[in-house]
Amino acid sequence: SHLNFATINNLIKNNLVQGLPKMKFEKYHLCFACEQGKIHRKHHKSKTAFASNKPLYLLHMDLCGPMRVQSINGKQYVLAVVDDYSRYTWVFFLYSKDEASEGIISFIQKTQVNLQLQVQRVRTNNGTEFKNKTLAKFFDEVGITQQFSAARTPQQNGVEERRN
Repeated sequence: SHLNFATINNLIKNNLVQGLPKMKFEKYHLCFACEQGKIHRKHHKSKTAFASNKPLYLLHMDLCGPMRVQSINGKQYVLAVVDDYSRYTWVFFLYSKDEASEGIISFIQKTQVNLQLQVQRVRTNNGTEFKNKTLAKFFDEVGITQQFSAARTPQQNGVEERRN
């Protein structure tokens, strides 16, 4: 890093630093370090339309925890499921991350029977609680497409991340 250009130009003008080239530094000039320092991630544009056109077509899921304070029953994790179409949210409390697969399978089976609708897609992050053989096998058997968001981009599962 270096001083701002106005200060550098003042040092040159008053001949206060030996070895500094006699040139005027312009604001439009950026050194490599400045360019790197000003780099920002590209913003994700917000969507105007929903990804689904009927209830249960797409479910967003995320797991939070461990929470600092346990529930009365000693549960420390929260599994949140959001329907993309209606934004209806289901919340389940778990003792550990290991219960997530079992809870998701049970939830999907019961919900499909109760609502007489078929889940088509499930969107999650890349957590091991979602990316495992148990869920992959279940989703394959019942014809559900599993979608994973890219690493370090919670914006891709923003519907769910806003619930946390």
